[in-house]
Amino acid sequence: MLKNILRMAPIPANQDAGLLSLRVAGVLPLLLKHGLEKVFTFSAMAAHFPDPLHIGAVPSLLFAMLSDAICSVLLILGLATRWAALICLINLSVAWAFVHRFQFLGHGGDHGELIVVYMAIMLTLLLAGAGKYSVDAYLGDASRKN
Repeated sequence: MLKNILRMAPIPANQDAGLLSLRVAGVLPLLLKHGLEKVFTFSAMAAHFPDPLHIGAVPSLLFAMLSDAICSVLLILGLATRWAALICLINLSVAWAFVHRFQFLGHGGDHGELIVVYMAIMLTLLLAGAGKYSVDAYLGDASRKN
């Protein structure tokens, strides 16, 4: 009985539902807070956006917008999930390393902590894929029928 309680046996495990939950609940805040901000205030942000890789503020902002807005939508839908997660992971890694300087604890650590959480989400989706509740799975199933 203790074993069933510890395993939460009455509630069946469903990795695909877990991946859907991770895609929606984990990525939606990134889209709403950072993605839409970049889309709707692009001109204002272009003047002062960080340029950590020395490619220019506008190209840096464009890549961040691709990551935070476009790839976030793709992740929520589960479309090109592993590619979208890779792009987001690259963008988040650059931001954490070069802009936030690996801050995690102490003053300014709140941004670092959130970036690490987002990076963990992206790494999980990169490795696991979207699961069966996704456009990727639908397209995969459709291609197998032919």
